[in-house]
Amino acid sequence: MSTPKSSSRQNNNQSVNSLIPADMDSTEQDNHSVQSELNMEQLLQALAAGVPTQSAEIEQLKTWKQDLQWVFKFLGNRRVLIAVIEPGTFALRYANAAFCRLAGWEGTPLGSGEIGGLFAGMGITLLELFEEWDQKTAEKLYRRHLLHWVFKQSYQIDLAALRVLDEPVMATVKSRIHPEPRYVEFWLGSEQLKVERIDSKIDEFADLHLPLMPVSEREAWLMQPNQLAILADRLQLDNYRVEGLLVLEGFDVTIQEQIRRLTQLLIDRDSMLRPDKFERIDGCLRSLFNADGTLLLRPDGEQAQILVAKGGENLQPIVYSMTSLEDSHFLKATAANQVWNVPDLRRECDTECDRALRKMGVRSMLLVPLVVKTVTREGCVQRILGLVGLLCDRPNHFNGIDSQHAQELIPAFIAALRQAMQQRFSHIHNIHPAVEWRFVQEAERRSWGLQQETIVFADVYPLFGISDIRGSSDERNRAIQTDLLEQFRLALGIIDAVCETKTTHLGQQLRLDLLDYIEHLKEKVTVDMEVRAAEYLNEKLEVYFDYFMQCGPKVHEAVEAYRAACENEHNCVYGDRTRYDEMLHLISSKLQETWTRWQERMQKILPHYCDIECTDGMDHMIYVGKSVDSRFSQFHLHSLRYEQLRAICDCGRTVFRLQANSQ
Repeated sequence: MSTPKSSSRQNNNQSVNSLIPADMDSTEQDNHSVQSELNMEQLLQALAAGVPTQSAEIEQLKTWKQDLQWVFKFLGNRRVLIAVIEPGTFALRYANAAFCRLAGWEGTPLGSGEIGGLFAGMGITLLELFEEWDQKTAEKLYRRHLLHWVFKQSYQIDLAALRVLDEPVMATVKSRIHPEPRYVEFWLGSEQLKVERIDSKIDEFADLHLPLMPVSEREAWLMQPNQLAILADRLQLDNYRVEGLLVLEGFDVTIQEQIRRLTQLLIDRDSMLRPDKFERIDGCLRSLFNADGTLLLRPDGEQAQILVAKGGENLQPIVYSMTSLEDSHFLKATAANQVWNVPDLRRECDTECDRALRKMGVRSMLLVPLVVKTVTREGCVQRILGLVGLLCDRPNHFNGIDSQHAQELIPAFIAALRQAMQQRFSHIHNIHPAVEWRFVQEAERRSWGLQQETIVFADVYPLFGISDIRGSSDERNRAIQTDLLEQFRLALGIIDAVCETKTTHLGQQLRLDLLDYIEHLKEKVTVDMEVRAAEYLNEKLEVYFDYFMQCGPKVHEAVEAYRAACENEHNCVYGDRTRYDEMLHLISSKLQETWTRWQERMQKILPHYCDIECTDGMDHMIYVGKSVDSRFSQFHLHSLRYEQLRAICDCGRTVFRLQANSQ
């Protein structure tokens, strides 16, 4: 197959633009078109004068010319896209005015007339016009049509019942005049093709014995998934002579495709409130409605949070009281429960929120209320899930068609906002799996606009357990004492060096104070002394370090030794305490690992809530009952109690093993 390779977007645009003279304006193009019309008329007049006996036939030619012009003009004014394409290469031979408009050729030599444009010999192919097309995509489509006619002409097998050629093709067109991609849906008509094998002895399907296969069996076989694609891949394209042209018929489905893609984006798994996804939604909305920004309002009790994305940037959320929004366009839209068009915000700027939007440059808005109906004891009521707004800096921007498109998106927006509300709970990692179902249930209730309920598990039995590392507090105090004595001795060394270098009465007093503090530290140390001692050294000693550094090399060396010992994240001597913390962390992590293993077994008995807290030991709290799992019985309670005791004993053995290994 001689399908040309696809090129980059830049090369595609250059290949098309290179055919358009830069110095040719629309007036020259119109004159060129008029000149062609005059030449045709002059030719017919000369023919009538030269062959007077054939005047009736020449008049018939004129009539045909007028009819043909009318047909082309009629097609040019329609929305249907029509193009004539060479098979194999997919090179354009003709494109009607609608096709030229979509490609951005209107007003250029490529599409200057009402009849469209003639492209024979220019080498413009569909691969250059369609962004996501490549040689493989084009060949796949070509093989599908070729297979249809090979089966029909060579084997008298009609694949029409399988709708081989009825499936439309979607393509993205990069237009010269449209900043956003345009989407087209088209079909290819291959009725005019004449397909002939060059070497009749080469039969790609001989081994299948198609003529001998029963019709019902053959139809069932052909309907298997991917069967036609497999058969099409068998075709040896070089062995076929194809004559005729393909006709492309399609429509510009940009709006429908944008709505479809936006709907798919809204209902996928990620929350629409995630910044990256909200940014993508904002981009899709601005493209669909040609807007300058989007707005999302979410009520929360007596307040409402409004998030505005404008100019491609997400602004910080603003919180307003629902009372301040009573006369706003937002509550008017939700009260009416219909898409609300605000033609000019400058004329109706009654609330603080309206004025804030006006300061941002917003002139017109299209508000999409997200309201659901719920049944309560008082009857059927409407509850506001939220509101989406389209913003534009120009007045009177949005019209009735925009309102229809916004109306189509309401179900997707409601589903997306419900899902976002439900996912709020799934991101709270402290929710235990055994009780998560109740939080998901409550999230589902709130997503339907129902009043919030307090989550309470009333019918439960508590099973508590406390384990403490014996003597850990005394060991901690001993580590504090050792570190503080070391730091105070280093401080005393600094003062001794200063007093030896200089005669200073303040230095002598500081020395006496440090000696007195050291004696107190030797007697007893508590946790609060840890903080007080650090503050004392900072206020009574370290504030003089800049001066001490100038008192000679011996003092300088003593200060550097003090600083080196305190060079850590705690800014103090922390040697023994580091060893204590590491041992405590090791004990706690081993206890957690042991308890986690037992918890996996205990959860298999019956799901229950369990929370643990580790400090200088491990405390656990278990709640089990019908409120957590309706299958609960006394046997489950006693089984869990028994397993709890076994788990605690195993935790004790874990600590004893650590103690033995450390000695």
